[in-house]
Amino acid sequence: MNLPDHDMDDLLIRYLAEEATVTEREQVRLWIDASAENHNHFDQLRRIWEGSAVLAPAQPVDEEQAWLRFQQRVQPSAKIIPYKKNKGWWRVAAGILLVLGATFAAYTFFSRPAATVQTLAVISNNIVKADTLPDGSVATLNKHTTLTYPEKFKGKTRPVKLQGEAFFKITPDRNKPFIINVNDVEVKVLGTSFNVKSSGANTEIIVETGLVQVTRNGKVQLLKAGERITVGTDTAAAKSSSGDKLYNYYVSRTFICDNTPLWKLVDKLNEAYDANITIAGQRLRKLPLNVTFNEESLDVILGIISQTLLVQVSREDDGQIIIH
Repeated sequence: MNLPDHDMDDLLIRYLAEEATVTEREQVRLWIDASAENHNHFDQLRRIWEGSAVLAPAQPVDEEQAWLRFQQRVQPSAKIIPYKKNKGWWRVAAGILLVLGATFAAYTFFSRPAATVQTLAVISNNIVKADTLPDGSVATLNKHTTLTYPEKFKGKTRPVKLQGEAFFKITPDRNKPFIINVNDVEVKVLGTSFNVKSSGANTEIIVETGLVQVTRNGKVQLLKAGERITVGTDTAAAKSSSGDKLYNYYVSRTFICDNTPLWKLVDKLNEAYDANITIAGQRLRKLPLNVTFNEESLDVILGIISQTLLVQVSREDDGQIIIH
């Protein structure tokens, strides 16, 4: 609650004491109607005034000192108006303002924000996990991923920190950008959907919808829908077409191959099923696939690959799977 200045408190008390002029009464009514906060403040003052019949005779009060202390406490920088004893209603007003001052002090103490904001961490371990963030944005974490963020987004940004891989659907807010810190890269968005993956020192960003700003070492690049970029210490960051939608298999639970080379699918199968699949020979690695797998088992997928590409799939005693 923000108390009005001492001049307005003076006027409100004169209004309640029926000593305000016609002009002053109109001023009070306009002030009350100006906001819900003003209305609530007046109601509180009125209730205290109505109970002043009980308050007034309770015990003697040094009205002048009480009024000065109240003004100093509520508005320490305000000019102090001399207390005037020639108005009888000041005796009751001093008691009211003491109560009101105590109410304000209690409100300020109990509504004071905590000194620190709690940080939350979501760890996916060996499963895919979706989490709704404080602003309503949704992050789907791939396995072995950690996402940390504040309990509430305060200030001018919505910062989070990522280790691993996650697909984000960000709630739009043009005045409060969403910022992901991953490795030494900053990914800044207003409202969009995209995938971020950190692998060692490399960070890959793939944009599905909207626009994403990627910053590393002061260099800024903008990515639009359908574009990807890989930023690393040993590679030049260059944009390219995202090509396929294998990147979000853990979100859609679907492997979509659209003229996709076999090695790309195998990489994702190893991630998804914790498998150890290798391809024998460079020629086989580049074989293209046009197929969609929707939550099939690894054995079913390998069987379809074998029939589609006319290759052999064998399993070794140590669990390794070889395509040859």
